[in-house]
Amino acid sequence: MEKIAISSDHAGYKLKKIISTFLKELDYQVDDMGPQNSESVDYPDYGISLAQAVVERKVPRGVVICGTGIGMSIVVNRFPGIRGTLCSDLYTAKLCREHNDSNVLIMGGRVVGHDLAKEIVRIWLNTPFKGGRHQKRINKIIQFDKSLKS
Repeated sequence: MEKIAISSDHAGYKLKKIISTFLKELDYQVDDMGPQNSESVDYPDYGISLAQAVVERKVPRGVVICGTGIGMSIVVNRFPGIRGTLCSDLYTAKLCREHNDSNVLIMGGRVVGHDLAKEIVRIWLNTPFKGGRHQKRINKIIQFDKSLKS
């Protein structure tokens, strides 16, 4: 059973719960990194903890949700090794895996409907990275990430 992390802020809490249940139905082991209710919280706290879990290889991939997805996108993509992609349609969900080997899916709880969000997650989980010419580009990002640590 593959493990996946999920987190949100208060604006993404409802969709997080729906997606958590959906992931369990798909036989994923879900690491819910919070919050545990819909009271107001600061999205960076939850985006940071999820991104760290992916970078530290505690989980291979993660899903983060805030109101629009923009805040979480800014937070998680600050981490070298994270390729977080903000998706609100099926085509983007497919191509971000095929071309970018996305390891964090980002969605807006106030932007994406529940049924569409489930389909985005399904496509994102089931679409393999194509490699080839795309691997060369990912390698450039990895090299840049390494230069930041120097």
